[in-house]
Amino acid sequence: MHRTVVLNVVGLTPDLLGGPHTPNLNTLLSGCATIQSMMPAVTCPVQATYLTGTLPSEHGIVGNGWYFRDLGEVLFWRQSNRLVQGKKIWQEARCRDPHFTVANTFWWYNMVTDVDYAITPRPLYLSDGRKLPDCYSIPAELRDFFNDDFGQFPLFHFWGPATSIVSSEWIARAAKGIDERYDPTLQLVYLPHLDYCLQRVGPKGEIARDLSQIDAVCGELLDYFCGKGCRIVVLSEYGIEEATRPVHPNRILRDAGFLSLKVDLGREYLDPGTSRAFAVVDHQVAHIYVRDRKDLPEVRELLAATPGVERVLDESGKRDCGMHHERSGELLIVADRGSWFTYYWWHDDARAPDYARTVNIHAKPGYDPCELFIDPAIRFPRLKIGWTLAKKVCGFRYLMDVIPLDASLVKGSHGRIPATPGAGPLFMTSEPRFLESGAVKATDVYHLLLRHLTEE
Repeated sequence: MHRTVVLNVVGLTPDLLGGPHTPNLNTLLSGCATIQSMMPAVTCPVQATYLTGTLPSEHGIVGNGWYFRDLGEVLFWRQSNRLVQGKKIWQEARCRDPHFTVANTFWWYNMVTDVDYAITPRPLYLSDGRKLPDCYSIPAELRDFFNDDFGQFPLFHFWGPATSIVSSEWIARAAKGIDERYDPTLQLVYLPHLDYCLQRVGPKGEIARDLSQIDAVCGELLDYFCGKGCRIVVLSEYGIEEATRPVHPNRILRDAGFLSLKVDLGREYLDPGTSRAFAVVDHQVAHIYVRDRKDLPEVRELLAATPGVERVLDESGKRDCGMHHERSGELLIVADRGSWFTYYWWHDDARAPDYARTVNIHAKPGYDPCELFIDPAIRFPRLKIGWTLAKKVCGFRYLMDVIPLDASLVKGSHGRIPATPGAGPLFMTSEPRFLESGAVKATDVYHLLLRHLTEE
């Protein structure tokens, strides 16, 4: 088999290439195709589609999170690869060549997995309330090698208000480190930097510096892996479109009497098990879980009349877009162009749950891009953060409650099908002969990657 490296440059689109800020990535434009966006165009479903060649109706990854009916909980950002149903690309490759090996460098569902080498973010949650940066690796000693070689994984640069190019640079060093140690046949590399800055400022914002930074990281990887004789693929999962209108489906459902809340210490928490209907939001798409089917017509009519909701999909609509799976909500709503969905259900910010003002991706029953911002209402944010960190260092319990509840700060989102192919995901390759057209389906990425591995 031919050694192949896949760089997943999240948020990269054809519209962002061709200019002076991306000289390294521009070298692959002769082997570039657009990827036809799928639903929902969010991280976990798209990655699962690329690696299985199937849609969510088959692989079961219907979002970055969903309502686990047997647990009665909404869970986001799970790590077990066993959640992905179906045969993965590395399993097919092993059937063709028993000497094949694969490294997963920060693509998702990278635990409880049968890849040969893996590294993925995994903070330490201590009993005194502290959250410490760390990562998980296969083999386990790989984490220690990397910590010694180039420092601990910079978790707070990977997600949160301090996100920066530093995390993508660390991942790039890890990719080269894995190659030097293990020489895998296939390596999957995740570079998230563009994703975060585009959500902050939108595609029309000032992103020239960010483009240059991620292009420089890609340039180093292109030079390194080309020098090793590897075939190179650069792809993305989705494009980020301008989205400045937040829509609050859980508030709509609450006001109509469908949402149940549990009040603790004066704060309101979603009680999904007793709610007649609630939304699990994921950027510009939301699953609507409806307990009793007799409520479906009323819930559908209510949401269809909500400004900012473009479509409400029932069983037939979900089947048409490849989202007909038991994990999906009874209904699926899609935001219109320029809108996105918040998970908020409270009307009074003083009654928001305690995790709302923190970076807490596992507690929130929905995606929250406001975690990319420091609350502008905090007069001296550095002082507040410094005081909170001092409590952490001294071993006291602390709450880093610096995240705003003003959803209007967000300027970019994704999840719906983009208005033009140039605003959507792309597939670039050092082997343009494998591209038979200028546009490929998301499910075809799987087959294209297999061709890179197996064909002359």
